[in-house]
Amino acid sequence: MEFIKIILTSVGSIIALFFSTKIIGNKQMSELSMFDYINGITIGSIAAEMATSLDGKFYYPLTAIVIYTVIMWFISYLTEKNIKLRRFFTGRSIVLMQSGKIYQKNFKTSKIDINDFLVQCRINGFFTLDDVDTAILEQNGKISFLPKVQARPVNVQDMNIAAKQEKLSFTVVLDGHIMEENLKLSGNNKKWLENELQKQKIGNVKDVFIALCDGNNTLSVYKKTDDSPKNDPFQ
Repeated sequence: MEFIKIILTSVGSIIALFFSTKIIGNKQMSELSMFDYINGITIGSIAAEMATSLDGKFYYPLTAIVIYTVIMWFISYLTEKNIKLRRFFTGRSIVLMQSGKIYQKNFKTSKIDINDFLVQCRINGFFTLDDVDTAILEQNGKISFLPKVQARPVNVQDMNIAAKQEKLSFTVVLDGHIMEENLKLSGNNKKWLENELQKQKIGNVKDVFIALCDGNNTLSVYKKTDDSPKNDPFQ
């Protein structure tokens, strides 16, 4: 009898965990932020408790999963609407190295050891720091690298091509909100942004999902849409 009860509670916990993940979102299956990691292990622990509950009170952990799912969904909803809350829960990217200069203070802030950083450099194909222009610790714990122009896969020096160092793009609009600090860092202002949006026949910044300003001062705009891909190979 207890064996059958274990089977039933295990199946029930899997079903509850599946629907919980569907409601919260499938970030659990991709690279996790700190918030997503805490979320995943907590719901997983509750589901395990439910699966091994033999006293007949499996509805206690089931109720906990439902409550936790609602709370996590609500927090996810708030972070989508508020950039400050998003940064609080998911963190923000940190520049570890820029223009060949290492920022030791940011290493301490992000708790990154220089030896671990060098390992990540080698994993990404940089066996000398002289080939790295910019390194950024992303919110999911991964480090992104921007190589110096002469260290790209096709070496422009060997081809005798005069090339300029590529610059980082600035996110100037995110979820319909103007990122004023980034806009200023890009060397532009709201008037410039409005003019650029009008050129692309966008009258309201609220209609913009994300807009990026590159090193050539070119604005790339991606509008909000509820459309689905016409030819989605993953359906």
